[in-house]
Amino acid sequence: MTHTKNKVGWCLKKAEEELKTEGKHRGLIKTEPDKKRALEHIAKAEHDLKGAIEFARIGYSDWSASAFFYAIYQCFLAIAAKKGYESRNQECTFALIYSLIENNEIELDKQMVNKVTSLNIQEEKESSTSTEIREKYQYGTKLSLDENIYEYLWELARQILSATKEIIEK
Repeated sequence: MTHTKNKVGWCLKKAEEELKTEGKHRGLIKTEPDKKRALEHIAKAEHDLKGAIEFARIGYSDWSASAFFYAIYQCFLAIAAKKGYESRNQECTFALIYSLIENNEIELDKQMVNKVTSLNIQEEKESSTSTEIREKYQYGTKLSLDENIYEYLWELARQILSATKEIIEK
């Protein structure tokens, strides 16, 4: 069994146990496929993308890193909803996306997803993932994104949003 399948299994079991003991979960649960909810996540992704642009416009591009990351993350939640999952854990969401790719359930470029995640299952690690960039700017002291990083994140978010819309409409 692959690392992603093991992780997805762990996430499902974690959520099941938490629901029994706490009545809520911080993992992954299987639900009915929900296109309406998927489209709501798409709307949130578009909102976050606009926020990233607006942050840069008003001189707060350090916050653009987080907004770009969450625009992408909302896309992954949209795919999860479309496929009948609810995730409340980033690593579980990333593992689910990789699993759906590996099982040929979605057409999404794995290398593009690698540029987002910080899981140790990447075949070819980028110098910085969007997760790492978000963490650097969210928790660090820099007040603005370098222009090339901003453009990189903008293009990545735009590509993932476009691909996600195609997945949701199939």
